[in-house]
Amino acid sequence: MSGKDSAAPRERVSFGVVASGAVLALILIVGFVVYLNRGDADATVALPPAGNTGTGTGFASPEADFLGRRVDIPNNSAGQPLPQDTSKQRKPGDPAWLTAAPIGTTAPQGWQRVYGASVPFSTSDGPARIENGLAVGYAHTPQGAALAAAQITYRLNARPANRDLYVTQVRVSPQQLSAYENALAADKLPEQQPEKVTRYLVAPDAFKIDDYADDLAIVRLAARGPVVDGKQLWAAVRLVVVWDAGDWRLKPTSSTNSQTEYLETLEGWTRW
Repeated sequence: MSGKDSAAPRERVSFGVVASGAVLALILIVGFVVYLNRGDADATVALPPAGNTGTGTGFASPEADFLGRRVDIPNNSAGQPLPQDTSKQRKPGDPAWLTAAPIGTTAPQGWQRVYGASVPFSTSDGPARIENGLAVGYAHTPQGAALAAAQITYRLNARPANRDLYVTQVRVSPQQLSAYENALAADKLPEQQPEKVTRYLVAPDAFKIDDYADDLAIVRLAARGPVVDGKQLWAAVRLVVVWDAGDWRLKPTSSTNSQTEYLETLEGWTRW
C-alpha cells in the first residue's frame, strides 16, 4: 500500500534520547525516523521491570515485534549473552571482513527484548557477558563494532537516565558529561521509556560498515520505514564507535553526520 493510499494518516516518530533540545544535542544525536500508522499506537508489548538487571538465566516464551518478527525475552532483563565461538570471527584479509554478518543473530535468541528494545546477540562477536547490567565483551572486528553500535544506542534510547551505561559505554567530552549530569539532576531524563516508545525500537534490517580501523568504526544501521508509492523505504542512521579499554564504546557524532537518510534498497548492505 502506498503512503498516499493509506486509510490512516501517518505520523513521524523520532527516537533519540528524550531531553530538552539543548541537552539532546550534547548527549546522543541519533534517531531512527519511521512512519507509523496511528492505529498501531495502542498495541501492547510487555516490558521487563525497569529496575531489575537480574541474575536469571534462560528465556521466557518468545514474542513478536510490531513488524511480526520473533524477539526473545530473556529472564535477565539486562539480556542473556550467548555462548561464544571466537573461531567464527572474521579476520583481516578475509574478503567478507567488512561485509559479513555476525553469527547467530538470525537464530532464536539472536534478538532479545532488553528494557523494551530489541538488541542483537551473536555467538561469534559478542556481547560475551553482562557486567553490572551492561552488555560488554564485543569482538575487535567490524561485526563486533556493529553489534556494539546497535546495543548501546538502543539501550540508552530505552533508558536515558542509565548513568552507568552513559559513563561506561559512551565516550563524551567533559562538557557533554556535565550537560548529562545537569539533565539527570533536573529530572529531565526518564529512567525507562514507556512502551509506546520502546515498541518501535525493533531490530534494524541491515547494517553497513562505512569505515573501519582498529580504533574507530563508522557504522550505519537501516531500519524498516514507510512504504511510499508502493516502494519499501528504510531509514538509516550513522553511528561512530571507538575501541577503548578493550571494548567498543559509542561516540556521539555531530548532527550533520548523524542525520537520518532514506534508502530505496538495501543492496550493498549486510542483513543481520
